[in-house]
Amino acid sequence: LREAGVRYSEVGWNGFGLFLAAPTIVAHAAPETKSRLLRPLFTGEEIWCQLFSEPGAGSDLASLATRAVRDGDEWIVNGQKVWTSGGQIADMGMLIARTNPEALKHQGITWFACDMHQPGVDIRPLREMTGRALFNEVFLSDARVPDDATIGGLNNGWAVANTTLRVERASLGSGGGGGMGTAIPGSIAKHLTRRAGEFVGTGSNATAASVGMGTVSRFTALARANGRIGDPVIRQGLAELHTLAQLNLWNVARAKAGGSRTGVEGNLAKLLMTHSLRRSREIGNQIAGAEAMLWDAPSGTTVQELTVYSPAPAIYGGTDQIQRNIVSERGLGLPKEPGDVNKVPFNQLPR
Repeated sequence: LREAGVRYSEVGWNGFGLFLAAPTIVAHAAPETKSRLLRPLFTGEEIWCQLFSEPGAGSDLASLATRAVRDGDEWIVNGQKVWTSGGQIADMGMLIARTNPEALKHQGITWFACDMHQPGVDIRPLREMTGRALFNEVFLSDARVPDDATIGGLNNGWAVANTTLRVERASLGSGGGGGMGTAIPGSIAKHLTRRAGEFVGTGSNATAASVGMGTVSRFTALARANGRIGDPVIRQGLAELHTLAQLNLWNVARAKAGGSRTGVEGNLAKLLMTHSLRRSREIGNQIAGAEAMLWDAPSGTTVQELTVYSPAPAIYGGTDQIQRNIVSERGLGLPKEPGDVNKVPFNQLPR
């Protein structure tokens, strides 16, 4: 906050900007870049999105093919990104693009701060099976990024992106940073000029993106309401959810208090979150019974939305399989998968 010249009282909710962009910028950006980008991020004048995944580069993010070609003091960007949460309301994007295709796969990538309002950025919402459209695909056609919007240095984007990914997984594992609030920052939503009272009580009391003590309380109330609180299987399920929620709280608190002990705390938190979410889906359906099949059930739609949403967290932010790979290689020191990835330039690899 000191580097951005922002008082704590001025800080507003900013989703991915606050949880992902800010730590990355603080860790890797030049001082003048920090002062330019951080203040509108912290105050909520600008909201950010993440331009990482591509149709051919999801779990294997280093396979990204979006190109950035230097043109004087700017970079011309062409490519496609997908699963961009909040892209339709974003002012700025965390963009990683390939700036040297002749380098090795994990090299020749650069992290940029990209203006989302320019003509070369086409955002198309993707409707999910929940009925919402939180994700988007983004087409970049001769979009331009100034050279001074490079974060962490030219062709060093993989190291910078790993900072973003680490804080993302830790944030998702703790239940933060994954959803959109009722009052949205940035210039597109135009909520900053409205009274705070207009948003009080307008949000859902359930969050599908995380499992915490609030979920346990809601499920306990639902079990009491439909007379199933005495069922020993239901009681055991509620106790399990309570235990998982408490373990996650301790895991996150330990990571914050003692720093990184294993180097994979964020990955472990993400894995625990997705496991907890699947178990809450199963236990919630046991409690709701046949009503779980009705979207507009009299008892509410907490279980129903959780059920439909539940496959997503095991995919976004790095699949469970990717998290386990990282834990095994970086945390346990097991050998990496064989291959020529570290020997062959990216433009010679089969895709």
